[in-house]
Amino acid sequence: MPEHDLAPECNSFFDHAGVEMEVIPDGPGVPLGLQVVRSIELGIGGVYGTWGKAYDNSALPQLVTERLGRPLADNERLNLAELGFVDRHHVPILPRDECIEVEVCAGARFLSEAAQANGWQPSEVEAVLIGSSAPITEDYTQRIADKAGIPDDALKVSIHKACDGSVAGLNLALNPGLPALGRQAQNLAEALLGKKVLVGGIEGLSRFLYHSHDTQALQLFGTGAGVIGLIPGRTMRFLAGITDEIFDQEGLLQVAMSYPHSRAAAAGQSRIEVTQLSEHHFRVAGMQHEPDQTGEPVVMAGPMGMVKLFVRSGVAAVRSVYQVYRQRMGEIGMPDKDIAVVIAHHANLKINQLKAKHLEREGIHLSIPWLLSEFGNVSAASNMIAFLRQLPDLSQGDHVLFDGFGAGTYYDVLAVEV
Repeated sequence: MPEHDLAPECNSFFDHAGVEMEVIPDGPGVPLGLQVVRSIELGIGGVYGTWGKAYDNSALPQLVTERLGRPLADNERLNLAELGFVDRHHVPILPRDECIEVEVCAGARFLSEAAQANGWQPSEVEAVLIGSSAPITEDYTQRIADKAGIPDDALKVSIHKACDGSVAGLNLALNPGLPALGRQAQNLAEALLGKKVLVGGIEGLSRFLYHSHDTQALQLFGTGAGVIGLIPGRTMRFLAGITDEIFDQEGLLQVAMSYPHSRAAAAGQSRIEVTQLSEHHFRVAGMQHEPDQTGEPVVMAGPMGMVKLFVRSGVAAVRSVYQVYRQRMGEIGMPDKDIAVVIAHHANLKINQLKAKHLEREGIHLSIPWLLSEFGNVSAASNMIAFLRQLPDLSQGDHVLFDGFGAGTYYDVLAVEV
């Protein structure tokens, strides 16, 4: 596994070359930074970035103290650099209507810039699939699409499967083996073949944690977004993939569902509910183990609890897809072809390193670079940010494995050809 770069001189994302800066004029003014990435060779582009004030590891404890109303105890402080993070961004506490305005403005900018990174006008976009762990409004995807100028008859899919949301969206867009979405007779991947599609994760986690008392969550999570454009079957082609769910019975990661869900699932049945919100807007919502404490947005077990939650079943999901991938490569006469890179969710560096070690013990050697030091854990946004950062190093015909996982516990893993 490549060495990660966590140099102490690493500046805020806002200070990086090529980052376009603007201010969302709500509250005291919220800075927004966007980085556009495009590959002319692959015909794929997108945009990633964040909004809010930057807090490095030395400044973060003061913010956490303000949110908790007390200082962090020594045994509550995480070694954030060791976990892969040196910076993250937070929005000041704002009234709800201003929170909505900030996140809608930010989301619309990411959609508009992602479309243009692919050489499209927003009016040409035919589908938008957005993962969001804690949407500010039920119709968030519809709102940002409208504000970005995306046609009303373009398909919108809001995906709430915690950190797995954006890879779940990519799986829906590409994997013809998944069930039809809601009452649609046609499989979604078949319906989107050859169309102009935006897939991403947009996460206002700073706002979600306003009233959190979980010291880990306050230190780990940040605000961020990543959106890519693709034409299924043309600029990105499905090779192998699965979707899986293994309910977190122990409640090692408890998350309040800020989106509608019946909170009911029969034994042996999926905890994913698909709802048609309008003619062209669907919601895919996953049931979560919610905190017992009233009003608490998130409750996390210790670091070893997170490892227990995600590593064992996460390795099984990657192994399963990799085996199908190897079999397919043999069938099409390319037995020596392999995965160029793994784009994994950046929950924390130790989880990804441990997964890589477990896979290596089974003879599966995969490159899983660490690419998000300046963002913190940005949930569903992390895979798409990581992919865009890796995009300049990809070549036509490369095979990429997307590894998505999140609270619930939900897994989407798929191998694609770019």
